[in-house]
Parts: sequence; structure tokens; C-alpha cells
Amino acid sequence: MGLANYITAILNFAAFLCSIPIIAAGIWFAQKPDNVCIHLFRWPVIVLGFLILLVSLAGFVGACFYKKTLLAFYLCCMAILIALLLILLVFAFVVTRPDGSYDVPGKGYKEYRVDGYSSWLRNRVADSKSWNKIRACLADTDVCPKLNQQYITVDQFFAAHLSPFQASPLSAALFFLDLFVSISGCCKPPTACGYNFVNPTVWTNPTNPTGDPDCYLWSNDQTQLCYNCKSCRAGLLGNLRSEWRKVNIILMVAVVVLICVYVIACSALKNAQTEDLFRRYKQGWI
Repeated sequence: MGLANYITAILNFAAFLCSIPIIAAGIWFAQKPDNVCIHLFRWPVIVLGFLILLVSLAGFVGACFYKKTLLAFYLCCMAILIALLLILLVFAFVVTRPDGSYDVPGKGYKEYRVDGYSSWLRNRVADSKSWNKIRACLADTDVCPKLNQQYITVDQFFAAHLSPFQASPLSAALFFLDLFVSISGCCKPPTACGYNFVNPTVWTNPTNPTGDPDCYLWSNDQTQLCYNCKSCRAGLLGNLRSEWRKVNIILMVAVVVLICVYVIACSALKNAQTEDLFRRYKQGWI
């Protein structure tokens, strides 16, 4: 095997390794409780990661045994996959740029407005048809009741710094294993309603029931809570935004590495073909 083939094989192995964090990011994203309920967002990253893995293996085998068909297949498919990855990355940045969160005076958490997020996300998550299925799925989980195990007193609860669906400081070490529904979205009524705290999922006697349309939608029924509230939809959108932006960082690094690997591999293969042609010419084959 020539030097160029060695270089190409090593680069394809690097691309193979690069596919692993992409797949891991996709699996991490897909296993989150909120994404379990939103099937649309679960698979694109995982599928792209596995395709890059398979194409990289094809390129590695082609370089090791100098199979021109496999190398041509690798170059064509990898170019397509890099383009798809770039499209996904740019698209994700665009749809996750708007932020619907706002600070709540005197509280450690934020609350969220549906209108603050991109129309694409709203249309696929917060519209009535999609939300009926998502709401039923969220109600079947135990993410809200788990808050009762974390916060005993009202002071603990109001001091908690929870982003939408983010783990609390008390369970930060379990961030990748246990994720909670936003206290300001699905598991509690809006602060403007003035409900009195009993425990994280039971609130009574609102002092300002007209402060927010969601005030009338709150229920102490543990299967209802605020799953019908707009703030719950906004909290879910906020969590999707936060998680996608974390995945975007991994995708961005992977795209840069894959582009560098692809350019160097193309250059190595071109040089190998030139050297092969020159050697054949010297030997009088043409």
C-alpha cells in the first residue's frame, strides 16, 4: 500500500472516530424525556452519524486494499453527508436563535413565552394537533412528581435555578440521566397568578387569577397540572432550543474535522493517481 493510501486510510479512520461523538450527541438528545415525546427531533443526528460511520469504513477499506470503486463511493457519499450536516447545522442555528425566556423578579428560575420562539418550532410543537399527543406523553412521565422529592420548602423551590426541562443544582451530577420538566412551564402555574405554594406540584388560592390566561388552566390534578398551559409549550420549546444548541457545538466541530479530512483525502488520492500515471508512463505502458 502506497503512502497516499496510508494517509487516506488514517484520515478515514479519523472520520470514523468523528462519527462517534455525532452518534453519541444524537442518542443523548433522543433519550431526553421531552424528546421521547417529540419523535420528529429524535433521529436526524443519529442517522447522519451512522451514515458517516459506514461511509468512513468504506473509505478505510478502499484505501487499505486500493479499491477504486469503494474510494469513489466514499468521496461521493462523504461530500453529500458533509453537505447535509452543514444544512442541518445552519438550519438548527436559525430555528433555535429566538429565545422566549424572561427573568422572574426575585426568583431563581425563568418563565417562557411561546411567541418568543421561531415559527418553525412553534408549528411543529406548540400547535394544537401536535400538542395533544405531546401533552398526553408528558402526563405519562414522572418528571413533575420528582420535583416533590427535591424541594421541601417554598424557599428551596423559589431559589432553584431550573431552565426548561433542566436538572436542578441538587441533582446536577445526574444531568444526563434524570431531567425534570420546567417548574416554570409544565409543573407549576405562572408566577403572575399569585398561587400559594403547598409543594412543587400543588398550588392553591391564587391572588391574581387574571394575571395570565394560564391561571385558569392550572390544575392540582397530578395528571393535568399545567400541561394544557401555553407556558408548558413554551417551556418545552425552551428546552428543545437549549439542547439543540448544545448538539450544534458538537456538530460544528465534527463538520470542521470532516471537511479537513475530506480535503486532505482528496489531495492524497489525486497525488496517488498522478504518481501512478507517471510511473506507468515511465514504464512505457502508455
